[in-house]
Amino acid sequence: MTNLTESGVQSDTGPLPILVEEAVGLPTQMAAIVRAYQRASKADATVRAYRTDMALFGEWCRRCDVPSLPASPESVAAFLVSEAEAGRASSTIGRRCAAIRYAHKLAGAADPTDDEGVRATLEGIRRKVGVAPAQKAAATAEVLARMLMRTQDTLAGKRDRALLALGFAGAFRRSELVALDVGDLEADREGLRVRVRRSKTDQDGRGFEKTIPHGRFLRPVALVRDWLDAAGIVEGPVFRPVSRSGHVRGLTGAAPRRLTSQAVANIVKRYAHLAGLDASAYGGHSLRAGYITTAAEYGADLARIMDQSGHRDPRTVVGYIRRANAFKDHSGAGFL
Repeated sequence: MTNLTESGVQSDTGPLPILVEEAVGLPTQMAAIVRAYQRASKADATVRAYRTDMALFGEWCRRCDVPSLPASPESVAAFLVSEAEAGRASSTIGRRCAAIRYAHKLAGAADPTDDEGVRATLEGIRRKVGVAPAQKAAATAEVLARMLMRTQDTLAGKRDRALLALGFAGAFRRSELVALDVGDLEADREGLRVRVRRSKTDQDGRGFEKTIPHGRFLRPVALVRDWLDAAGIVEGPVFRPVSRSGHVRGLTGAAPRRLTSQAVANIVKRYAHLAGLDASAYGGHSLRAGYITTAAEYGADLARIMDQSGHRDPRTVVGYIRRANAFKDHSGAGFL
């Protein structure tokens, strides 16, 4: 039983979905270039998720002593069912299926997911498990203020204040937030202009701009400036790891390091806990959800909210607005 690996060599240990086989006869350097372009066809987060998904599928196939690439429709359906029985969310199971499909496509093998039995299995999983995502709680302006009050006046505390405030004020996805460089920030009389070079809805890298007002309460622009000045950061990544001894890692003598998307989620959870909230209900998406919810509560226009959040589909934002205004002018307010 074999799987394709990053080098294109077949192996039993490292199933990865976005690779070319050495059998095509390309020189090593050219094959590496082709692999780089194949990787670029998917977002980095998707690539990492697909790698994990295929590794899990490969391990399951080894335990069951069945081939993983090419895989049979029956094997794929059984794997998806095993994931459902293990309590995986239907969205995760759907991504597992997409990873298997993508691996077979790039390997030039028949797609086992394009089978009525697999499709019926997925539909059954959706009906039984449900498709409603487990949404993280929105860190509204009020919640964020409570979090900011729990930060300390240390270098790490200054970074966390800036990250929380800017993440909220820009309704940033956490991947957008950690990708920011100092060169993406442009001071303006009214606040800060932030260039987002690439995002989930802009995989081609056209880029777009978000504007951050100075503000009177959360003061995100001032907090970002305070962090950069204190850390001595003048170029490269805006948000970086800080050691326990209070030093910015990679500031001098080494390549600059960025915070990871998971670090953003951990920071949000930490301050939610310190603020007396249920940390498990909060995550990296809470800042983005919090801005949209707060803007809706204050009656902001849908189009203006989408300008800041970068959403392309208004239905997603309307969901936040509907939840934020659920009790306003309620149909039963006059008689319940």
